[in-house]
Amino acid sequence: LPIFGEWVFAIGSPFGFDYTVTAGIVSALGRSLPSENYVPFIQTDVAINPGNSGGPLFNMDGEVVGINSQIYTRSGGFMGVSFAIPIDDAMNVFRQIRDKGMVSRGWLGVLIQEVNRDLAESFGLKRPRGALVAEVMEGSPAEQAGLQSGDIVLEYDGDEVQFSSDLPPMVGRTPVGETASLAILRGGKEMMLDVEIGQLPDEAQAQSQAPAGSGNQGSSSAPLGMTVEPVPAELADSLGVSGGVVVTNIGRGPAFEAGIRPKDVITEINRQEIRSVADFRDVVSSLPEDRAVSVRIVRQGRALYLVMKP
Repeated sequence: LPIFGEWVFAIGSPFGFDYTVTAGIVSALGRSLPSENYVPFIQTDVAINPGNSGGPLFNMDGEVVGINSQIYTRSGGFMGVSFAIPIDDAMNVFRQIRDKGMVSRGWLGVLIQEVNRDLAESFGLKRPRGALVAEVMEGSPAEQAGLQSGDIVLEYDGDEVQFSSDLPPMVGRTPVGETASLAILRGGKEMMLDVEIGQLPDEAQAQSQAPAGSGNQGSSSAPLGMTVEPVPAELADSLGVSGGVVVTNIGRGPAFEAGIRPKDVITEINRQEIRSVADFRDVVSSLPEDRAVSVRIVRQGRALYLVMKP
């Protein structure tokens, strides 16, 4: 792997100009992009334009360290941000195609999010780190291993998970069928879990997003500034939730400031499960006033943790 700040250069044919060399430095390592979060891209400021993407990225020793892949642009041309696939990842793909005729990636089966400072405080972490598990997919390797929503993955097979974007490439590189050891934080205590990595399913098998339902004025008001009611059975089925309360109306207050909106389904507050309006009232009435608390919501079929300051 190249080193942060190291000089690198690319060779290609931008706009048809053969054997063009452009140079720059390594701007960042392990970048996760929305289009491909299983590849830890090398970010550089090497000029890449149509015609030299797909070409090699060299270090100053003449070693190929990456394959120039794509750029970030608002103009359509190079703007100083380009990305390359690390050569180790490219060679791994090559070997799989050569040996098996296809590429398979490891799969854990969780939806994760970044742990910011407020979430770290509400989960009992001294500093923001790790990957927060917002949802565990049904029938996934994570579910079979006992991973739960609200767990924070701190290490994967002995490697620290500093940011949530660190985890997908680690899992993706693990051979299908191998067992990985996870260090997680649950209920303020660290523990270890062993999980047998599965194969990443096809796009058609990926979890579909379902639209959130609608509701009228709620049947229970709370000092958090929102009104809630039981989740209708049809909505619960479409979202895959059991229990919880749906937000029907919201005004200015802690809930609004936390990012909670009408039609969100609340399934957990302050690490306590919400299965009914009665649970919601009991938990809300006992919330601490001196610190932030976590709130797990399901919005348009996706689970998300927010931080609320009562």
